[in-house]
Amino acid sequence: MPQNVTIRISPAEAANETILIQRLAAAAKTRPQNINAYQIIRRSLDARSRNIVAQLQVNVFINEEFYDAFEFHPNLQNVANAPEVYIAGAGPAGLFAALELIEQGLKPIIIERGKDVRARRRDLAAMNKEGKVNPESNYCYGEGGAGTYSDGKLYTRSTKRGNILKSLQWFVHFGATERILQEAHPHIGTNKLPGIIANMREAIIECGGEVLFDTKLTDIFIENNQVKGIELNNDTRIKTSSLILATGHSARDIFRMLAAKKVLIEAKPFALGVRIEHQQSLIDAAQYHCPIGTERNQYLPPASYSLVSQEAGRGVFSFCMCPGGIIAPASTDEGELVVNGWSPSKRDGQFANSGMVVTVDEKDFTKYGFTGPLAGMKFQQMVEQKAWQVGGGSLKAPAQRMTDFVSGRLSNSLNPGSYLPGFTSGLLSEVLPKEVHDSLRLGFQTFGKKMNGYFTEEANVAATESRTSSPVRIPRNNETLQHVQVSGLFPCAEGAGYAGGIISAAMDGAKVAVAVKKFLNQ
Repeated sequence: MPQNVTIRISPAEAANETILIQRLAAAAKTRPQNINAYQIIRRSLDARSRNIVAQLQVNVFINEEFYDAFEFHPNLQNVANAPEVYIAGAGPAGLFAALELIEQGLKPIIIERGKDVRARRRDLAAMNKEGKVNPESNYCYGEGGAGTYSDGKLYTRSTKRGNILKSLQWFVHFGATERILQEAHPHIGTNKLPGIIANMREAIIECGGEVLFDTKLTDIFIENNQVKGIELNNDTRIKTSSLILATGHSARDIFRMLAAKKVLIEAKPFALGVRIEHQQSLIDAAQYHCPIGTERNQYLPPASYSLVSQEAGRGVFSFCMCPGGIIAPASTDEGELVVNGWSPSKRDGQFANSGMVVTVDEKDFTKYGFTGPLAGMKFQQMVEQKAWQVGGGSLKAPAQRMTDFVSGRLSNSLNPGSYLPGFTSGLLSEVLPKEVHDSLRLGFQTFGKKMNGYFTEEANVAATESRTSSPVRIPRNNETLQHVQVSGLFPCAEGAGYAGGIISAAMDGAKVAVAVKKFLNQ
């Protein structure tokens, strides 16, 4: 058995194999020449002081044969003639549900309203260059879901919800670098993830599964509180006793359909706010304790941050921070404006952006006249529509310099930024609910005290960051994972309120697939 050792070492030394082996030998109490192999199991960076160190957990093989701790042998069997299971949505939950169904000996059929990853690019280009929104193909809808073109962050705190390692191993199996198995905050990058997603789809099809694009779930047939079938594209009816509903946090038509059918759904708190953009060099300087304007040490990655505070009785926190990233339009309908962020795999862009959001709940929805299970969704729409109006349309994002946002002034000019449809000067107090706006104003000042240089006129604040999670929960039984009222309906992942990112959604999809297997074997 290898020795598992933990060492703290400078990033430069960690990149030098000779020095690294010497440090591993010292930790394992052996000579360097006795180490015939090693494997990094966990890698993180501690930048809390000027003496920045990499912390490595390593399996050290001393005069023994190497074995791979991350070895992975999935059971991708032929299921062409197996019982069929329908999955609505080709995001991470739907894809990982399909992979798990194949391992369970069932045939997955994924129905996806949007397009494949390659065809999606044309619609995303039209959003960025022409300000046009295709309501069926955008940053939220299409193969791979919202995460495919918004970064591929693979970090999750949901350690008890499923097998995180297996989820990451699937990504490596389909083309991701093995470093994602080691990193404390793994990340693939928008330039790499589409190819990996396409490889997943091809494997599902090779095993006998099906993936149907431009295919929209338009109805669910329920009799005696049991799923009996589904309707696709308003014209095709299919008999089925089970449905995995993995349609994502933005599928408002699904929420409306369930509400109209009197299927129990609930309004859910979510987070709402803005996206803020700094120069990456400023964030590097703040986090790595070096003068602004100096180049980052070549052995250090672009710096990120995580900020949280309590302001006016509400939590204010950073969300989906993108080092070296780009702000992108994430609207799913004309007349609504949503912004999101992503980074390429190298995270080597000029800017750093992050969502900065405040939790809103039923009390806020009611205050603005929204009640019932769709109250949060309608509240969300209200803010997005205001952002569109203040921005002037065509996906122009209303923005202020950070200092002007706090002072309540219209910005005479804005900083250069990465948002391709363009920023336009506007008062975000006319977009955001007062409670959210006031909490953010206080939060920015607090964060400026916590992080040197953060509160600055050289940062832009743009509206609106509103698709942080689903505003609706579709309740399910904790044991069977079926809807609490409807047998055979399996609400899944972000759209149902049970996940909050790629990995947590993937794990939930796999978990639901196992539950479907048990249901069909009854």
